[in-house]
Amino acid sequence: MSPSAARPTIWRNARLATLRPELGGLGETEGGAVAAVDGRIVHAGSQAELPTGLGDAQVVDCDGRWITPGLIDCHTHLVYAGNRANEFEMRLAGASYEEVARAGGGIVSSVRGVRAASEDQLVKETLPRLDALLAEGVTTVEVKSGYGLDRESEMKSLRAARRLGSERPVTIRTTFLGAHALPAEADGDKDAYIAKVANDMLPAIARDNLADAVDGFCEGIAFSPEQIARVFDAAKALGLPVKLHADQLSDLDGAALAARYGALSADHLEHTSALGAEAMAQSGTVATILPGAFYFIRETKKPPIDLFRRFGVPMALATDSNPGTSPLTSLLLTMNMGATLFSMTVDECIAGVTRHAAQALGLGNEVGTLEAGKWADLAIWDVERPAELVYRIGFNPLHARIWRGQ
Repeated sequence: MSPSAARPTIWRNARLATLRPELGGLGETEGGAVAAVDGRIVHAGSQAELPTGLGDAQVVDCDGRWITPGLIDCHTHLVYAGNRANEFEMRLAGASYEEVARAGGGIVSSVRGVRAASEDQLVKETLPRLDALLAEGVTTVEVKSGYGLDRESEMKSLRAARRLGSERPVTIRTTFLGAHALPAEADGDKDAYIAKVANDMLPAIARDNLADAVDGFCEGIAFSPEQIARVFDAAKALGLPVKLHADQLSDLDGAALAARYGALSADHLEHTSALGAEAMAQSGTVATILPGAFYFIRETKKPPIDLFRRFGVPMALATDSNPGTSPLTSLLLTMNMGATLFSMTVDECIAGVTRHAAQALGLGNEVGTLEAGKWADLAIWDVERPAELVYRIGFNPLHARIWRGQ
């Protein structure tokens, strides 16, 4: 199924999970078809209602398969060099976080790797991780910096992330995460480092158009709400939307901080309070749930899924793919984790990697549902029911992946 870009394409004889909220559930359509012209959907619905004027279209018979929107991984740290498997072994043997850090591990290890690597090397090492995501029907991926922690290395990481979109048929959204951790050369002075992030790194990154959004890590082991607010003020002044690693290990009112700045998303959220959830609902901030990190670091405090449901906070799911706390490159497994670990429903999991993931990236008008005007990003599945996408473990039923009609 590799339709020509020069002709309209119709995928017929399909069952659709459109994810259009007005249709309820997953927005299912039996006897459905999707038609695309110049990479954009012109019809997604009943085959009987296909528009006229597509007479020269290439027709693809889906033989009753399910079509969903292409999957979206809306939170990754995909660009890095090397790995941290040695730390994993140390922790299995009983080493504490402090012992791992004293041995040169932790984020400092990733910073050393990124600073030493060339841009070409970063791209080369990242492509296999990206390919693993694409093989499961992913068509849009967010990629954060945050392992450089100086201007040159952060910009190098973001350039490498941008290049992924020219190496593969995928939409890449880049996020500047300079406020991720304190580099060794900062000598413990968080305020001085935050000033450098806001006044030096961020303007240079914005000038070179390297970031689509700005993120920060609001946590006791990282930066305070007041420090993150300085970064967000600078981002807003430059016209960049914000996101936040919030409430992962403690409740510093990170969710409310994100909401106050109209953040696209607040992510992790294991310790978010009712006040934080309500603030997110009022601001339209998406709750991005990251079960890979919860699983990998053996967390026990679950994100308050029932609170998000009660207040109507949209929930996205993402891999949080990173070398230290979530070396995960499977959105299918992520959905299963969301269901089994956090009791999310099938509909919530699938919406979490399509419609709500698009919203978490500010792309809700472009991707995430099957409807006219959006990019023809599709995943075609050999399944009898969409629930199989969440139910199976270690099994990939993808039949075809379509990005912008191809």
